[in-house]
Amino acid sequence: MKASPTALPEVLLLEPRVFGDERGFFFESWNQGVFDRLLGQEVRFVQDNHSRSARGVLRGLHYQRTQPQGKLVRLTSGRVFDVAVDLRRSSPRFGQWSGVELDASDHRQLWIPPGFGHGFLVLSDSADVVYKVTGHQVPEDERAVAWNDPTLAIAWPLHRLDGPPTLSARDAAAPRLASADLFD
Repeated sequence: MKASPTALPEVLLLEPRVFGDERGFFFESWNQGVFDRLLGQEVRFVQDNHSRSARGVLRGLHYQRTQPQGKLVRLTSGRVFDVAVDLRRSSPRFGQWSGVELDASDHRQLWIPPGFGHGFLVLSDSADVVYKVTGHQVPEDERAVAWNDPTLAIAWPLHRLDGPPTLSARDAAAPRLASADLFD
């Protein structure tokens, strides 16, 4: 597996070795030892999540404040624009973001460490997003930052949609970065 830093060095784009022929393909999507070597530390995942979303759905920017989660994100179908935002006030990259297009056909994955917000915009008819997390989901600890906060100025590829993105009520009401409950 090859790891490449994104615009945020802690956020990594992972590209597995894919073996294919006329029958189909095979690739190793997860290997504890390989992942730990790539990160230079041991990471323990405790839960796998799977979401399906229709074209134009924008989910995020989500995080858990007191029980943060690292996420290893991949697609099993479709295509998304996946975004990570550094929400650590002590970071020299606080408020900066990185966006990567993930497509199920290329099998790339995105590692988003704890302390970062995460969101994605579905670019295909639908998308199945599967992600491993380093902490359990704790609904009362879930937070969000407005996806369209002008301070963040995320370049979502909205021009590729037929209209505005579809948001949950929670995401539509998310606070801006300046008033969000963030990491130290």
